[in-house]
Amino acid sequence: MSAETPPEAALLDDLAVNADLKSKVTDAWRDFAKALADCAPEMPPGTQLELTLDPTASGTGDAVYAVTVQSNDGGRLGALAVSNSTLPPGYRLDRGQVADLVALGWSPPGVMAGSGDDFGYSGTAAEATRIAVIVTRTLRDIYGAPHPAFVTYAARGHDDKPLPVGPLGTARPVLLGEGPDAGAATDEGAEARVLSGTGSAARNIDLPLGDRVAAVVAGLLKTQPELLQVDGDGDIGIRAGSAMVFVRVRDNPPLVDVFSPVLTEVRPTEQLYVRLSELTNRMPIGRLYCTDDTVWASVPVFGRDFQATHLMLAVQVMTGLADELDDRLAGEFGGKRFFGDEKAAGAEGEHTGMYL
Repeated sequence: MSAETPPEAALLDDLAVNADLKSKVTDAWRDFAKALADCAPEMPPGTQLELTLDPTASGTGDAVYAVTVQSNDGGRLGALAVSNSTLPPGYRLDRGQVADLVALGWSPPGVMAGSGDDFGYSGTAAEATRIAVIVTRTLRDIYGAPHPAFVTYAARGHDDKPLPVGPLGTARPVLLGEGPDAGAATDEGAEARVLSGTGSAARNIDLPLGDRVAAVVAGLLKTQPELLQVDGDGDIGIRAGSAMVFVRVRDNPPLVDVFSPVLTEVRPTEQLYVRLSELTNRMPIGRLYCTDDTVWASVPVFGRDFQATHLMLAVQVMTGLADELDDRLAGEFGGKRFFGDEKAAGAEGEHTGMYL
């Protein structure tokens, strides 16, 4: 977008990308809660379903924020939520968050039989929807999970053996006993093959464009295409510090859009448009623009004669750009980054999980 181009005209071809970001995230959490409500009553007695905020993706360090849903005898369901007793200093829940947990219906640690150091909840299988909502709000609002794609899950039976469950929306299944990267590609040459264009899925022109794109992104992230974080719109999500980058495949015309909602809830002003125009002119590829109250960054990649290296470059540019620009623009124009502002670490009793 040049300085002379009216912002409205430059945005006409971006209507599909500029879906309401809050609705996108809300829909993902709703899908997660519904899947959990459907799954929980079907679990055999003795099953424990562990839902954990991925610390490597959420930036919570050694803090493990988790909720365990239990299937008990007699058609009852239980749940346990971690408390400050297992959280390190700097990541502990403050008084307001503890009060919010109790307001959601959790019993304080030790009150419910068998809860030990955790918050506890007990109900019937008929209350599965209510339990799923409480668990979802705990992960999202109390523990600070920005999106269900940053939640991992695994289940074990009464014999402590892994059990298949799910899928749970965009949450990611892992193997019990493994870290958050369980299921990631173990072939150290996978990334190199993708970046050089020799990965079979990336270079197979007979495969749909979406499959080839997924192969490239999975290679970059050293994971498998089926384990990518994909939301209800089919967009692949990539965490980039305090920013979120999405990869969207368009069919007509064939196009791959690598984009990021750099800043939300920002007030559009003439100064902002001028600044975005200046920054766009300095970018090697892509552009910055503002629509409604959101600043977007976008780098398109041609889908016809698709080249893996072109998408790799776009993703690398966007992940670095979005994480840098959201801080810079927020300092100049206000607004919110995708993952919000973190609380200052180091104070006893403060929780530094990220919020929307």
